[in-house]
Amino acid sequence: MIYKQFQNLQLSALGMGCMRLPLTAQGDQIDQQAVEEMVACAMARGVNYYDTAWGYHDGNSEYAIGKALAAYPRDRFYLADKFPGYDLSNMGKVEEIFEAQLKKCRVDYFDFYLFHNVCEMNIDAYLDPQYGILDYLLQQKKNGRIRHLGFSCHGALPVLERFLEAYGDKMEFCQLQLNYIDWIFQNGAEKVALLNKYQIPVWVMEPLRGGRLAHLDEQQSAALCAVAPERSLPAWAFRFLQGIPGVTVILSGMSDLGQLKDNLDIFETDQPLNDEEQRALLELGRSMTNPKALACTACRYCTSHCPQGLDIPHLLALYNEHRFTGGGFIAPMALSAIAPDKQPSACIGCRSCEAVCPQQLKISQAMADFASLL
Repeated sequence: MIYKQFQNLQLSALGMGCMRLPLTAQGDQIDQQAVEEMVACAMARGVNYYDTAWGYHDGNSEYAIGKALAAYPRDRFYLADKFPGYDLSNMGKVEEIFEAQLKKCRVDYFDFYLFHNVCEMNIDAYLDPQYGILDYLLQQKKNGRIRHLGFSCHGALPVLERFLEAYGDKMEFCQLQLNYIDWIFQNGAEKVALLNKYQIPVWVMEPLRGGRLAHLDEQQSAALCAVAPERSLPAWAFRFLQGIPGVTVILSGMSDLGQLKDNLDIFETDQPLNDEEQRALLELGRSMTNPKALACTACRYCTSHCPQGLDIPHLLALYNEHRFTGGGFIAPMALSAIAPDKQPSACIGCRSCEAVCPQQLKISQAMADFASLL
């Protein structure tokens, strides 16, 4: 197992994410025996970082990983949990939820604790002092019940910038959705550069984009095989991340023992992609998104001509994400922070924007399609 230095700790470069734990044959409950077999294998092969959250598996992930880890001495593993601010109704319940999480996980402290999913929808509430979230978590850190405080972020770059401006001096790490698709598609390169500027190390979530990058089509697979025939598709994705400055822990939500063993083999060695391999992979990533993406350059000529005052470049970026993912939560989550009269459905199809678009994009058609998809 590769280990990465974080302050005075040695963390396994591969962490076990607990959002996609194995399920029973009926598919409606966590298979506890399978979880414990996976944890036993992970521990034996050197994994010492485990990541859960209040909402994973409808609240049952914390119970499952807590029970599995209870078989090991507390100093053998690092456990991460999160405050569930993705649900705005939780904002006033930080103490209640934190105490319940400790009990569910069967621990007296969390090694790592995060503001969960900082995004457009909740940034105002997270920064609102009336809820006292930061103050409470800092107090728990002072009390030794949180060893390291950080945050995860699915929001756009301006959201990340705003959170860092407010709380950056208190944050010790940031968990980002990062992979060779989102390096460009979700402004991953710019986000990592910003975190490097703040000297905040990066934890990676969705390295395989929910498994999408482990199951390429024949043509996509052939493009990578031509460069490195012996390398598996997951290895391509993980090796890409190994070469990004600041990346410390790469979390993978593994659903069975076979996936775990395959990933463990990859993380036996630290072998970042060379320049040729990286170029090939990023070109593949572009080709995977371009057929479905509108090539908006955010020149903003359109916005001054929109009678509805829509932020068209932002809406098109969300539209691209939603189409590529085939749905998902990111676009609806971001749109929930936008007023109803500024949503895609507010477009009246006047095409004033299209008259000044240098890319000649069919914006009105995209807005109608987006509203229909939503």
